[in-house]
Amino acid sequence: MTDDHLCEEARREPLIPLGQAPRNRRELWRRKALWIGVWLVFLSSPVHDLISGDHTTGGTIAGWLGLAVFVALYLSLLFRDMGERPYPSRLVGALIGSMAVLATVLGLALGSDWLGLYCYVSVACGMVLPLRWAFWTIPATGVMLLLVGLRTDEDEALNLLILVLLIGFAMTGVSQLVRTTVELRKARATVAQLAANEERLRLARDLHDLLGHSLSLITLKSELAGRMLPDHPDKAAQQVADIEQVSRQALVDVREAVTGYRRPRLAAELAGAQVALTAAGIVARIPAEPDLDGVPEGTESALAWALREAITNVVRHSGAARCTVDLVRRQTLDGPALELSVEDDGSGGTGKGPGNGLTGLTERLEKAGGTLEAGRVKRGFRLTARVPVGPVADVGSRS
Repeated sequence: MTDDHLCEEARREPLIPLGQAPRNRRELWRRKALWIGVWLVFLSSPVHDLISGDHTTGGTIAGWLGLAVFVALYLSLLFRDMGERPYPSRLVGALIGSMAVLATVLGLALGSDWLGLYCYVSVACGMVLPLRWAFWTIPATGVMLLLVGLRTDEDEALNLLILVLLIGFAMTGVSQLVRTTVELRKARATVAQLAANEERLRLARDLHDLLGHSLSLITLKSELAGRMLPDHPDKAAQQVADIEQVSRQALVDVREAVTGYRRPRLAAELAGAQVALTAAGIVARIPAEPDLDGVPEGTESALAWALREAITNVVRHSGAARCTVDLVRRQTLDGPALELSVEDDGSGGTGKGPGNGLTGLTERLEKAGGTLEAGRVKRGFRLTARVPVGPVADVGSRS
């Protein structure tokens, strides 16, 4: 597990990532074409009917034109509905109505081979219309199919009726799933924005609390020193000394605050590891609630950095299918210790030695009095970070 080639991750990435938003317009159109193109299989019967030569020249030309218009209406309706700017409700109703009229006219004029067009009408109703409209337009499409079938081929119409109803109502479920997924993505983006706003507010409050009093005191003492300087230089010098002391203390407070902001938390890193591994298609087993009672902040920070580095290596370089994270307290010869282990079933990278990430991590753990072990095991790769914690009484069981 070393810090090098990212091409392994690119090779493992699917052409169309499932459950993820499209990354560019090309991928969006590819998804649309794949999803909508599946249903074009029902065009085989009308096309075969036109090619067979059973109709007059005028009927064949009219059939090709009608089929082209029907497919254009269908594709336009579904492509726009899956995009960012769907058609208005009235236009959607007009397009579906036009599809139904064309399906009826072509079915009555050219025969039972054209009854499959009602499948497209049903799909459009299920995908585009709201539920309250889809629940009656889909059965209405089935009724139209039966009525046309009475004039052409009743058996064929009965066979298609179940399919028309099934795919129509199935598409209502798919449509609701798509809408729910879009709403969830928007909700997640909103939550992230609110979290960022809250963090900015917290930072503003902390800066106000840290610097407000100090800067106000510096301003007052500066004004006082300026008034004292002509007549009482010794007192002005004392005020300047106070200003220097306050400034130095303010600088120390700011540095401590910034260090706290930059310090990672183990609970947050565990949650982030779950998200990163899942997004990479790796089955993860991670403890939900770490037991950190009595663990100093520096120790927790060192383990959090170790977890971040380990998960980064698993995702980028290992090619693993599974990853297990364990956090346990152990009683060692040197006293109680908190041990973090990350084990995967991957290749462990190129095997050219530790990278800069693991080297820096080893140095960070050594500063906290801990150790790092990393190497191949029987079925993969394991990284173990161990840091000392509080007294023996704080030692608990496995998280």
